[in-house]
Amino acid sequence: MPYLTSRKAGTASTGVRTGFGVPGLAHPLVAPAEWATLACPGTPLHWVVLNVADGPGAHPDPRCLEAAGRLRNAGVRVLGHLDTAYGARSFGELISDAHRYIDWYQVDGFLLDRCPSQRSALSEIRRAVTTLRVIREEAHIVLGHGTHPYPGYADTADQLVTFSGAWSDYRWSQAAEWSADHPPERFCHFVHGVPRGHLEEALRIARWQGAATIYFTDRTERGGRTVPWETMPGYWDDIVSRVGTGVSE
Repeated sequence: MPYLTSRKAGTASTGVRTGFGVPGLAHPLVAPAEWATLACPGTPLHWVVLNVADGPGAHPDPRCLEAAGRLRNAGVRVLGHLDTAYGARSFGELISDAHRYIDWYQVDGFLLDRCPSQRSALSEIRRAVTTLRVIREEAHIVLGHGTHPYPGYADTADQLVTFSGAWSDYRWSQAAEWSADHPPERFCHFVHGVPRGHLEEALRIARWQGAATIYFTDRTERGGRTVPWETMPGYWDDIVSRVGTGVSE
């Protein structure tokens, strides 16, 4: 099995509780039931990303404020979506978006989506993260690389998204050797197109590769026009039940 990499002994059974990181549902006006479902007590959520309009939007949105408030009142972290465009967006643009997220929605941290992964971009991402922690004390920062980045990024943020893609790629993926030096709560995996019959296998891959925050869905990306994370998976109740009771080895 290709996902059984040379992780340190015992890492896959540390007792770290697997939970969900929701990359960004559709706007609450479009998906009100999904947002309400996330606030149900007992759902093993690590955090939920609020993406108003490819960022915080141009003005405060009362529906987004209500949805974010409901989650925060339930004890769930809400993260603002900051698109780094693989390093193409300026420092000023990112921080301006962050300020709006804090002022309008009182977010608990940020997902830096489409985060660059190369060594040359590390200093600029580190600068952005340092500033985000200044303007939002104790901000929870997730770097959305979607792949294993240069190892230095692991010392920059709370979590790294080291896989984001299709099930057909995930089932043959491997963790980078350096990731074994960090605990599972540092890593996130987002996988789309996961058939219901392969949920248990997908959960085992995440555990063996040492990723404690996951989001698996049967939704698919089609020609780049569909964002698979915008709607809940058809088997949401099933996967919540599996994760909530722990995953067998």
